[in-house]
Amino acid sequence: MARTALMNVMVAAVLKAGRGLARDFGEVENLQVSLKGPGDFVSAADRKADKTLIAELGKARPTYGFLTEESGAIEGNDKANRWIIDPLDGTTNFLHGIPLFAISVALEREGKVVAGIIYNPVLNELYTAERGAGAFLNDRRLRVAARKALPEALVGSGVPHLGNPPDAGETALAQRINERTAGMRCLGTAAIELAWVASGRYDAYWHFNLHPWDFAAGALMVREAGGKVSDMTGKEKLTDRGSVLAGNQVIHTELVALLANKTPR
Repeated sequence: MARTALMNVMVAAVLKAGRGLARDFGEVENLQVSLKGPGDFVSAADRKADKTLIAELGKARPTYGFLTEESGAIEGNDKANRWIIDPLDGTTNFLHGIPLFAISVALEREGKVVAGIIYNPVLNELYTAERGAGAFLNDRRLRVAARKALPEALVGSGVPHLGNPPDAGETALAQRINERTAGMRCLGTAAIELAWVASGRYDAYWHFNLHPWDFAAGALMVREAGGKVSDMTGKEKLTDRGSVLAGNQVIHTELVALLANKTPR
């Protein structure tokens, strides 16, 4: 598949950052037995990937701004374009030697995401999408799953944990969804889970309190694969910190109806 100049820039940046993360991931198992533990090491790997992405993308598009999980907002001279970056989505998985983590990069132009990449360097899965041009996994065109019955649907979500305590309503929602579907899964990385909706591995995904770097690339991926993305009430405009519900057209509609007037916040 021939890539655009923009996508070539993005792919080159994530591949370079991904090589560093893959090398660092190979060291995590050795660090598990150390007295200090791997926490500081993983934080350093995260920051290093962030710096690599900023440097590579900045070199190719020097006027663009940035919004990254690690560095925050970096204003560019070009106010219409900014990169939205999560250099290591799935940090806890990385910390525990679980090969489910990703680099997520999106380009926002005049308030709309026009391109996105989600890359797992260990599994060598490169998800790409450009607005109006479709979504791909390693150059294979993606389509959301075709299942139309909620009892057959496999749904992904996040699980509340230390530092992100459960809301009573959120716990009730999880129970309602689990009781009406084929089951729920939690990978611990919103970027990959949204990519899995785009690829048809998941039928839907929902999560509260996500940031733009968590969902910017993944939301575009789902939409370009023929799916639908909204907040939990069905509104398509996602806020800077809010809920995300993604799925194929039918399952998404079913879940919005199921959750109507039941969202916890």
